[in-house]
Amino acid sequence: MTAPIDFYFDFASPYGYLAATQIDGIAERHGRKVRWCPILLGAVFKVSGMKPVMEQPLRGDYLSHDAPRFARLLGVPMTMPAKVPLNGLAASRAYWWLEGRDPGKARDLAKAVYHAHWGEGRDMTTADQVAEAAGPLGIDAADLAAGIQDPVVKDRLRAETDEAIRRGVFGAPFFIVDGEAFWGADRLHQVEQWLARGGW
Repeated sequence: MTAPIDFYFDFASPYGYLAATQIDGIAERHGRKVRWCPILLGAVFKVSGMKPVMEQPLRGDYLSHDAPRFARLLGVPMTMPAKVPLNGLAASRAYWWLEGRDPGKARDLAKAVYHAHWGEGRDMTTADQVAEAAGPLGIDAADLAAGIQDPVVKDRLRAETDEAIRRGVFGAPFFIVDGEAFWGADRLHQVEQWLARGGW
């Protein structure tokens, strides 16, 4: 069986949002599945020594211009949130809580949170805000709030983040295709070419 594409992301990343609007389509065109893996870049940055792009001189200003420009190229909505970077802890835990029950709905939740934050500019920091985005999917707010406090869910997010670091993930979005690593939404074209050619 063909291995899935591992898609590592953090809800704080606008480029992760852009990638999230494209990766399933790319995979489907080449008969692949995608394993969505939210992680916490804060833990990654402790290892790499980096800090959020928006907190870096010059690079933060560039991102503020480039991310909306990239969104226009892809034809997807983007509204820069007033509060950046997002603390994606609640959203990431909510994903892993739901993934253990319904992986398809967990992916829908990730897309809904991404759209709310980067598409509409809404803050998605708290459990209540994540539950609001999850409501149209039929996800009960009380169940979600309880789920993200479950020690098993907390451990799962830590384990997924640790595994990402072990595999060399240092930013988001990050894709691993048949053992080959690609970093950044601007590498989506390379990901598709790798799938089409079987590597090079």
